[in-house]
Amino acid sequence: MAWQKVALDPVLHLVATPIGNARDITLRALDILASADLLAAEDTRSLRRLMDIHGVALAGREIVALHDHSGASAAARLLDALGAGRSVAYASEAGTPVLSDPGFTLVRGAIGRGLAVTAAPGPSALLAALVVAGVPAERFAFMGFLPAAAGERQAVLRELRDFPLPMFFLESPRRIAATLGEMKVIWGSERAAVLCRELTKRFEDVVRGTLGSLADAVAGDGVKGEVVLVVGRGEAAPPDDDAVRAALAQAMGHLRLKDAAGAVAGALGLPRRQVYQVALAMQEEDDE
Repeated sequence: MAWQKVALDPVLHLVATPIGNARDITLRALDILASADLLAAEDTRSLRRLMDIHGVALAGREIVALHDHSGASAAARLLDALGAGRSVAYASEAGTPVLSDPGFTLVRGAIGRGLAVTAAPGPSALLAALVVAGVPAERFAFMGFLPAAAGERQAVLRELRDFPLPMFFLESPRRIAATLGEMKVIWGSERAAVLCRELTKRFEDVVRGTLGSLADAVAGDGVKGEVVLVVGRGEAAPPDDDAVRAALAQAMGHLRLKDAAGAVAGALGLPRRQVYQVALAMQEEDDE
């Protein structure tokens, strides 16, 4: 069926598009795509194909290409249209604009000119992976894409080794084997990990295991399709006895023993009773 046009305010509409299954498009997204005065897309062919699937007529409108290599003139043209009172819809090739996708420069430009920006939320590879991975979802970190260059990627992995939250990465199927191999070496083979591939598509595949088992699984045959990789949180090595005693010595200089033990236990992430026993031993040593 043909999608009906509705009245839109002169706003920059950021439209989330399906990450695989074309039926995941929202009704609001279709309204906006059918009605915006000007359309823009990371990939104009992908957007046109999506509109054709859902019966959204282009009706003589142009789709402006806006991606990492389109230059400043494309964004300026869209901002000028907004400033002239026209409505603009921008869609990523798949997923949500700005979230590891182009669109940030356009959004910042609109905000800088005092123009209105709104989101038409919908599909997101991050959220799709989050709900199927089976990891604690109360707190997590989205890391996007790691650097393509091996040296830079390994430096980032070393920085993130003890990161205290589950991490979600987007990765190219061409690099996932190298990335998992480096994570296995730098972070340890036993850290929990989940490999999510082709989410929402016919051959969706979610493999749960460890960095070691996943690295071994993709080392030979490789991987097809876009990937979201979920890695469990890092576990920093517990402070040694010398570090605990040094922290207690400093705290006991101005706090009562019980309060000093509580403060040090909280700062170092150790059981309060354990630190209190060390503090008692230190006090007894001083009394001798």
